[in-house]
Amino acid sequence: MTLWLTRIQPDPRSREARRDLTGAVDMHHRLMALFPDHLGDQARSHLGVLFRIEDGPTGTHVLLQSAQQPDTTRLPAGYGTAQSKPLTPLLDALRPDLTVRYRIAANAIRKPGRTTRELYNLSSVIPLNGQAAEDWWTRQAESAGLKVITVHSTPLDAARGTRRQDQRTIKHARTQFEGTALITEPDHLRACVTAGIGKGKAYGCGLLSLAPVR
Repeated sequence: MTLWLTRIQPDPRSREARRDLTGAVDMHHRLMALFPDHLGDQARSHLGVLFRIEDGPTGTHVLLQSAQQPDTTRLPAGYGTAQSKPLTPLLDALRPDLTVRYRIAANAIRKPGRTTRELYNLSSVIPLNGQAAEDWWTRQAESAGLKVITVHSTPLDAARGTRRQDQRTIKHARTQFEGTALITEPDHLRACVTAGIGKGKAYGCGLLSLAPVR
């Protein structure tokens, strides 16, 4: 299977782009509209759609990963520019003991058991930060086939929005993790890159980017 990475550079003059950048649910629907319709309730999972919004020297951009090349002509007129490339060469180059740079915006959370929640009056989902978040990422990375060498975490604004089908409010805490790691299980790592890591994958969490250290 070929994975595709698409970089979308929204035009700040576009009202649609500005709206999508401030709403995780709106961005989810915008990106899903770049693929064929009528794929059912599991369309995102079936298409392997993951995305991450980043700020860079040229402004805010969207990284979209998918198992099918998106049709960027479906973006509204004036929305921005988009370029796609296959990730196959990068994935094929992953091997044991290769040192890579990584970046991911992830939903680092803890779910305490009912007894603990009742004893300490806790919510069912607790966002993690600081060292607790970095410890969470280290465990996730090891499970994905990476041995973390360095890690730097940055709290991000939560992914928010209102689901169209049931008007339920969506909120996923997000932390960006980046650093270096050693590949221990390349085949498993490829599978985790494809599937994404953690919760909130539909709303801008879980896209793991890798690049060999040169």
